[in-house]
Amino acid sequence: MTQRAMVSDGPGKPLRPERRGPPAYGPGQVLIRIAACGVCRTDLHLIDGELPQARYPIVPGHEIVGRVVATGTGVTGLGAGERVGVPWLGATCGRCRYCRSGQENLCDNARFTGCDIDGGYAEFTVADARFCFRLPTGYADTEAAPLMCAGLIGHRAHRMAGDGERLGIYGFGAAAHIMAQVARHRGQAVYAFTRPGDSGSQEFAAGLGAAWTGGSDEAPPEQLDAAVVFAPVGPLVPAALKAVRKGGIVVLSGIHMSDIPSFPYEILWGERVVRSVANLTRADGEEFLKLAGETPIRTHVTPYPLEEANAALDDLRAGRFNGAAVLVP
Repeated sequence: MTQRAMVSDGPGKPLRPERRGPPAYGPGQVLIRIAACGVCRTDLHLIDGELPQARYPIVPGHEIVGRVVATGTGVTGLGAGERVGVPWLGATCGRCRYCRSGQENLCDNARFTGCDIDGGYAEFTVADARFCFRLPTGYADTEAAPLMCAGLIGHRAHRMAGDGERLGIYGFGAAAHIMAQVARHRGQAVYAFTRPGDSGSQEFAAGLGAAWTGGSDEAPPEQLDAAVVFAPVGPLVPAALKAVRKGGIVVLSGIHMSDIPSFPYEILWGERVVRSVANLTRADGEEFLKLAGETPIRTHVTPYPLEEANAALDDLRAGRFNGAAVLVP
């Protein structure tokens, strides 16, 4: 039996199709038949050579939804036929100071799905059973896929931003459109900042209940309590600092960002805070997926056949769709 996979051979190269056998699984692992895999901006960073931890050749993809086909020895709690999600965090050492203190997202020996572990741009994948999640019912496979990164990272960033009344979101893509719905459900006012002149994204944000929409080069009509920057654009950091009130928080959620330009101390002064989000923990996943099962989140997805992964990535880079792209093998 063979499977189809889309493979990255290194920076700057388009993904190539490959026929290969199903991956071998071992103790503690599960073999999964993939039903859907989200296309994440991190995948663009991978193919652009912006992730130093990446290995090549690699099958990208870390927003995986599928069903367990077989389990290795020692796996408990998961059986054949169960639907699971596989996220970015694929394994940790479990022994370092970070793992022992509940900060496994910072483990120096962590491994990441679709980066140094073959991921979901394929028909099968293998994952550590301890890092798989059961998914809430009520979501089709394609609808659930963006929850596995856009939802999880957005949730961690949202928590770090606090529960202030006015929340700014810079870059209104897959993660933002999920976070905005959760924020509105919690009674927060959402201020959506898009690429200047991107009326389509602004209309999309308004349709999800944003109180204000505008370009990232615009100032909001009132000061924000917090802002989350999803776009990997360094100059947005001082822009967000100018937009938040004294004591406000600016959260940077990307794994990669262009250089942040120098800025005057006065826009940081007043106990404003800038902090980054790095990866996720399994606790984040369990917490968010429980929330997703209880909160009316609607993920907006554009499906692509697996063989059109390059087209999906190009469309993501160009902003040709709202919400998230999802590959369907």
